[in-house]
Amino acid sequence: MVPPVPFTHPLRVRYGECDPQQIVFNANYFAYFDIAMTELWRAAAGSYGAMLDRGIDMVVAEASARFLGAARFDDELSLEVVITRLGTTACISRHRVLRGGELLVDGEMRHVIVDRESLQKTPIPEWLREALAPWALEEVAGG
Repeated sequence: MVPPVPFTHPLRVRYGECDPQQIVFNANYFAYFDIAMTELWRAAAGSYGAMLDRGIDMVVAEASARFLGAARFDDELSLEVVITRLGTTACISRHRVLRGGELLVDGEMRHVIVDRESLQKTPIPEWLREALAPWALEEVAGG
């Protein structure tokens, strides 16, 4: 199976994201994952707010990362996201942080779709499945 072209968002490392070793502090990569997901949602659904307006939200249930290299202040990074699974209520995404083609961080997140008001998990609506299809593995997208 050929994976989809990942959703990609550029990011330049800011000074405040670096630690005393002058590299990106490891926890900031999870913020980068979040930035990539927010931008994916913007591309797929119009904006994160548009999803909220339709009565749903998403919350992080799991996050993991493998650190393979280090980014530094002012590096230009590419944040890549592919949807690897759309379950009944959960969405799993694979994240890659690259600098000039070099893989620095490989990660995964599991988000649960919830009702905006009650925060109770709720099935992923069909409109959201369709919106995410361009960045989902073929079997996830129903192909």
